[in-house]
Amino acid sequence: MSIETGQPAPQFTLPDTAGAMHSVPTGAPATVVVWTCNHCPYALAWHPRVVAVANDYADRGVQVLCVNSNDAVRYPDDSAEAMAARVAADPGEWPMPYLYDESQEVAREWDARTTPDVYVLDAAGNLAYRGAPDADWEDPALDAAWLRGALDAVLAGQAPEPAQTEPVGCSIKWRE
Repeated sequence: MSIETGQPAPQFTLPDTAGAMHSVPTGAPATVVVWTCNHCPYALAWHPRVVAVANDYADRGVQVLCVNSNDAVRYPDDSAEAMAARVAADPGEWPMPYLYDESQEVAREWDARTTPDVYVLDAAGNLAYRGAPDADWEDPALDAAWLRGALDAVLAGQAPEPAQTEPVGCSIKWRE
């Protein structure tokens, strides 16, 4: 299944690293859902930019959720325990919940393909943008320009341009 721009995003409820349950918020002016993980060099390189977006847009009511759906059996660095250890080691790097999709059902519903794979939802919960945070994971100066542009457009009541880019990163590590 693939979510198209303008369509409602599937709802989910997933635990964070402390066991608290989180869902796609209702009533937020915009929501960002980012598939990420602990081991992918792309996800790790873009992480500080996603954190900056979470911090920079928090006062505008934007909610950011990070989701890890990787198979922890084959990739133990992406286990719930490893996720919790990463957040505990540097809680300042996690102004947003880090959620665990152990069953991989949410990733399949959303058609998440890579870490990272970024989704921006409007206030109605419809997909407004999907893709990479910006054009180059190796260039921090790009500062998540596509993600920021999508959020600025959604917050202004406009459609993002571009509305979709190719997600770039490591593939989701599916169970065999």
